[in-house]
Order: sequence, then structure tokens, then C-alpha cells
Amino acid sequence: MILSALLTSVAINLGLCFLFFTLYSILRKQPGNITVYVPRLVAEGKVKEGGQFNLERLLPTAGWVRKAWEPSEEEFLSNSGLDAFVFMRIFIFSLKVFTFGGIIGMFILVPINYMGSQLSDDSDFQHKSLDSFTISNVNNGSNRLWIHFSAAYVFTGVVCYLLYYEYRYISSKRIACFYSSKPQPHHFTLLVRGIPVPPGSTCSETVERFFLEYHPSTYLSHSVVRRSSKLQNLITDADKLYKRVTHLKHSNDAPKRQRREGFLGLFGRKVDIVDHYERRLGDIEDNVRMEQSSAAAKEVPAAFVSFKTRFGAAIALHIQEGVNPTEWITEQAPEPHDVYWPFFTVSFIKDGSASWWSVVSQVITGYLPSLILQLFLSFVPPIMIMLSSLQGYISWSQIQKSACTKVLLFTIWNIFFANVLSGSALYRVNVFLEPKEIPRVLAEAVPSQASFFIAYVVTSGWTAIASELFRLTTLISNFIYKTFCRNSNDDFEPPSIPYHSEIPRIRLFGLLGVTYFILAPLILPFLLIYFCLGYIIFRNQFLKVYVPKFETGGQFWPTVHNSTIFSLVLMHVIAIGIFGLKKLPLASGLTLPLPILTLLFNEYCQKRFLPIFKNFPAECLIKKDRADQNEHNMSEFYDNLANAYNDPALMPIKYSERSDNQSSPLLAPALMPIKYASNSGSHTSPLLA
Repeated sequence: MILSALLTSVAINLGLCFLFFTLYSILRKQPGNITVYVPRLVAEGKVKEGGQFNLERLLPTAGWVRKAWEPSEEEFLSNSGLDAFVFMRIFIFSLKVFTFGGIIGMFILVPINYMGSQLSDDSDFQHKSLDSFTISNVNNGSNRLWIHFSAAYVFTGVVCYLLYYEYRYISSKRIACFYSSKPQPHHFTLLVRGIPVPPGSTCSETVERFFLEYHPSTYLSHSVVRRSSKLQNLITDADKLYKRVTHLKHSNDAPKRQRREGFLGLFGRKVDIVDHYERRLGDIEDNVRMEQSSAAAKEVPAAFVSFKTRFGAAIALHIQEGVNPTEWITEQAPEPHDVYWPFFTVSFIKDGSASWWSVVSQVITGYLPSLILQLFLSFVPPIMIMLSSLQGYISWSQIQKSACTKVLLFTIWNIFFANVLSGSALYRVNVFLEPKEIPRVLAEAVPSQASFFIAYVVTSGWTAIASELFRLTTLISNFIYKTFCRNSNDDFEPPSIPYHSEIPRIRLFGLLGVTYFILAPLILPFLLIYFCLGYIIFRNQFLKVYVPKFETGGQFWPTVHNSTIFSLVLMHVIAIGIFGLKKLPLASGLTLPLPILTLLFNEYCQKRFLPIFKNFPAECLIKKDRADQNEHNMSEFYDNLANAYNDPALMPIKYSERSDNQSSPLLAPALMPIKYASNSGSHTSPLLA
């Protein structure tokens, strides 16, 4: 690619970004679009649909930028949660890294590259190939390459320092949020699986006896899990039918309420479709209640067990409960609304299918053909979500974290390496099976793709980040829904950010910036523009669009840290190969300590910070438990904790009028959790016995 072509691409994509910003600033002020551009504020009741037309709404303004910029970090953290805060720290970290890298790259490395004469290019400046600005243009054996060598060391040191600072800062925020939070059910609760139920006993009775015997002073209550797949399907059908009935009741089109009750609505007598649907809804409710009554006999050998203190739950979590390590398996419970209930309807609790699916998912992640990526790139995140859900994770947040890693690996392999290493997938694999050849092969291949990735940042990066603000797909669907359904607010639900697709996309651009720092630093200004746009746009989206659906406490950051370490090591390996190709073997040899030092730094960070992201230390748990002793509403919290992990499918439902006196399951007491007094080691009778 020549320089003028790049400038043309930059102009076109800047124009598209400006168009998106202009349309957004106009469309966001239209009353009919509030569920598109400020759904979070609508859900919180801060904005209401309505208002009269005025000319000011057709004038583009940039006031949204100021409003997105205004909140402080603490205000943003309290408003959007720690996960959103960590997501924004990715942009801040990237801006720091590439601002420093951009200064060195543009003012030192690019001029040195351009002054070289290794590539013969006699064209005038605007027709110069972009390769003239890369390290490929530096003469072989030139002493100027020592500047690139020094830049690699300095850049690595700065990135590692910033990584350490961010890891420490986010760790401190995680601890601070824990101290300032109200008592949370998942801090007191474990999921216990592999419960050995003896003949003649129930799972509930087994759990009760075990924890009263071995954790008498800290055990509080438990809730046994039951298979409810049929119930979940029935409730889903009821929800859809209820929305349809609600829509028809609000519709003024009388003919739409009449249809024939025979095949496909073509035969039989005419009936009022609302009455017909309400009868069906009542029948579904009856089926739900009957299924709920039989769910007591469908126990799964698993239960959510709650304790009186966080420290008591931590002790039960980290010690082996039974002699047989495959029984009484404990893991931290997720937030109640984060539980992935379909997990309990499959057989992963009993067998090793999850491990098998884990292997399959990793194979697909690494070796799905590049052609599929190009044709179905938008389907990759949902596919990875599906694969992660089959691995046996018990919460949506765990599924998203697993899918995030899969999408990241898939993206790096199929976008970076697939473009760098031409040939079949088998060839790309064989390259890495010969370690001695890796630096040479990458040094030959990576610089030649610099122009492609610069164009990729400009086209895919800038436009994609601007379209995130414009929300074209949501805007079109909202228009269609309002036009044909009229009651768009009946099933309105604000979205949550798909971390599993957004974080890998951002980290891919981070990898490109680190990798091409010494090879083609011309990419860095374009990356800086991308991260600047991303920072302000996503800040706006978190404040106005996305609603947090779960909270992991910043557990996505280790993935960001690891991907950055990988990018640094990749840069070092390529640098070793480049200096070798450029006939500077001494620089190549002196670069060898860099990846070793980087990996040692990573090992230190893993030991220093990673444990905090896995579990809270005993010091924090005990301090928090002692602080709870002064809280007057802890007894109320314990009462609510006993019911926090009830399966939603087993809860009473009411859609039709005829269920007024039948709004609870027939055998509700059998499905309720067992709770014991929290003020003594001995237990009282079950509350619902």
C-alpha cells in the first residue's frame, strides 16, 4: 500500500466516523429512540418517552461528550460497577502505553526507518510504499538498528511498569469494593456437588446431617437443586404467550383479534384470539403448578449451602469435605441472578462430559478455518458462549469469562497469524512445531503485513468503534418494532455489554500495537485515535446504555494482563529474528533476555496479585465479618439468604385471572430451603417441616 492510498482510507473512515457521530447526536434526541440510545436511563426511570417536536432536536451537538467525560472515576465505579471500571481501565492502560510508544516511534524510529535505503523506492513522497517507513527499509548491518534494540528494552520496561501499576490499582479497588459493599449472598454461599445420598434418604436430609455435624457453628441453611428443564420450557412459553396477549389487548385493530380455531386459522368457527390465548395461558399455568409439585422428587445431588460468616464459607470451600475427593465437591456460588440454571438439567454433574467438551472447544478455538471467520465473524462470540456453556460452568459470568478467552485466542490465531503466515492451517501449525525457526519465519512474515494491519486499524477499528455509538442494528429493529407492533415498551429490557466479544477485539488492537512498535511504528497514531474514540464512546455507553447483569469483581483483568504479556513476548521473538535477518547477530543475542525477564515479571505478578482475583484473603473476610456484627439488619439478611438461591422455575407464577387462588406450587413446603437458627451451634426444627 502506498502512502496516498492510506491517506485516502483515513479520510474515508474519518468521514464515516463523523457521519456516525452527527447522526447519533441528532437521533439520540428523538423521543422515539430513547430505548435505543438511553435504555439504561429509561429502565432507571430517569428518562421518559414523549415530548413535542422542536427544531433544536435536528441540530447536531456534542454535549454527550461532555456528559460522558464529567463523572469522576469513583462516580463511574459506583454507577457502573467494577467490571465496567476495569473495562475502561483497558483503554486508559492502552492510551498510556501507545502514547509513550507513539512518541518514540514517530519521532525516533519512523525517521530512522525512512532514511534507510534497503528497499529501493524512488517514488515521490505521496506515492511511497508504507514499507519505506518500516524496519525493513533499514540497511542490513546498520548501527541504527541499535536504536531499535534500545527502544525494545525501554518499551518493554515501561509496559511492564504500567502493567504492574494497573494490576496493583485494580487489586486495591477490588478489595475496597469488597469492604464497602453490603452483605452479598454469594459471599456466604457455596455450591456443593457430588453429594452421596444413601438409600432411604433424600439429598436435603443428607446435606443437613453432614453440615450440622462437620460445620455446626457456621452452617446456616441449604437449598437443594432440582431438575426443572420442563418447567423452564413451560415458563418460557407462558412468557411469550403473555406478551402476545398483552400486545393484542393494547391493539385497536379489532380484526386482528378474530381468527378461526381450526388448522392454520383457516377452518372452524371464529373466536376471539385474546380469549383463546388466555385459556391456553391458564392451561400452561396449571401444567406449571403440576410440574412444580412433582419437582420435589427430581433432586439433583447438588445444593447451595449458606453459612453465617464469609470466613466460615471460605473454610468449607478450601478444605476437602469428605474422604472421597470426588464427593462433597465445593465451589464458590455466583450471585443469585447470575446462576446458569440450565446447567443443572444436564448430566455434567455426574460425568466427565464437561472435560471432554473443554477439549473440543479448545480445538475449535484454535483450528476453525479462516474462511469461516471471514464469512461468519459475527457468529464467533455466540458459538464460543455455547461451547463454554457446555463445559459445566454454573454462572453466566463464568461462561462469559471462558468465552472471552476462547474468542481472544480465536481472534489472534485467525486474524493475526492467518494473515501473517500464508498457507494452510496445517502449515501455520507446523511453523510452531519447529521452535528454532519461529523467530526467522515471523521476522520474514510479520513486517510484510504492516500495511494490511494499518489499514485494518483504520477501517475495522475506527468504523466499528463509531458504529458502537450509532447502534444501527438496534435502531433498525426499534423502528420495525414500533412500526408493526406499536407497543415496544411491553418487553423492553436494557442490554448488557458483551464482554466476551468486546475485550478480545480491543486486545487484538493492543497486540498489533505492541508487535509493530519496532517494526512499523506508523501504526501507533491510528491506534491512539482508536483508543481515544473507544474511551469516550464506551464511557457514554456504560452511563446511558448498558446495565450490569452480573459482577465478577474485576476478574477480566488477568485476561488483559496475560494477553499483554503474550504480545510483549511475541514482539521479542520477532525482534530476535529481525536482528538476525538484518545481519546484527549481537543485537539478536542480547535480545534473548527480554522474553525471559518478561516471563519472570509475569510470574511475580501472578503470585502477587492473581490470588486476590480468585478469592478474598482471610484478613478481609474476618474484618468484614466483624464489621457485620454491628449491623442491625443481619438477621433480615440471613432470612433472605435462605431463599436467595431458589430456582426461578419453582417460584409461583400468575398470568391469568383464574389463578388468583392458585398462585403457589401445590407442594411449596417441599421445595423451600431448610433454615436453622443462627445463634447457636444446635439447630431447631426446620421452618417448613
